[in-house]
Amino acid sequence: MTFDMHFLILSVLCSVLVSVLLKLAQRRGLAMPTILFWNYVAAVGLCAWLLDPPLARLHDAGTPWPSLLLLAVMLPTIFLAMAASVKAAGIVRTDVAQRLSLVVSLLAAFLWFGESADATKLFGLALGVLAIPAIVSRSRGTVEGATRDVWWLPLIVLLGYAGVDILLKHIAAAGTPFAASLFVAFSGALLIMLGVQMAGQLRGKLRLDRASLAFGLLVGASNFANILFYVKAHRALPENPAVVFATMNLGVVVLGTLVGVFAFREKLARLNVMGIALAIAAVAIIASSLA
Repeated sequence: MTFDMHFLILSVLCSVLVSVLLKLAQRRGLAMPTILFWNYVAAVGLCAWLLDPPLARLHDAGTPWPSLLLLAVMLPTIFLAMAASVKAAGIVRTDVAQRLSLVVSLLAAFLWFGESADATKLFGLALGVLAIPAIVSRSRGTVEGATRDVWWLPLIVLLGYAGVDILLKHIAAAGTPFAASLFVAFSGALLIMLGVQMAGQLRGKLRLDRASLAFGLLVGASNFANILFYVKAHRALPENPAVVFATMNLGVVVLGTLVGVFAFREKLARLNVMGIALAIAAVAIIASSLA
């Protein structure tokens, strides 16, 4: 195994670790808004320290500020939806839904970004579309005593992450450096969660306890490391984008499934298992079209 592949493995581990940390924090009864606040404190600090974002480029005339501001709003919103999905629908279905968001973003690439739609990509897209209802199905949550309808939570995660990916593509197409756009989005999300935290504290519903601080910083570090190692993998393997794409998405699906089923005893219906199989096939086929 080359050192380059270690970037991918670390990215997969960090991605699944985020879901695990959210699950453990919920078991301890910690407030998600507070964890999310500390998460963005860590993300902003690490982004400034490790990526050295070229903020001067934000003064360029073509900087897509509406998209950057929308991204700043979407990031904490989707994170809260992901936390709710992990709690009610489980790690397995949430992580698979997150990775299957590539189906929607790929469709957007065909429609809005001029990407070619060959037969292989279309076949992979079709399998992905079939996988979505199979993964989000099961009208009643059975994870940790949940009894309400939860099928819509993984679906929100799927659509939300697809929306984030589409926004990032639009921002990149405008020429805004990735590190600068990430810093702005994280900073905006931090300001939003600071407002939520202050409002919650005034109402006596939120507090800055040590456990939330620890979990929040760990979630932020894991989430940022996932992004950092994924970018490093692409830079280390510029001639093999399909390897990076497939390893990342398939790795998260497989590892998330194993962790959810064996570590947290999550139950999957036959239709969910079929959906996971379709998702794996879809990712593999789409990746082969990139080779």
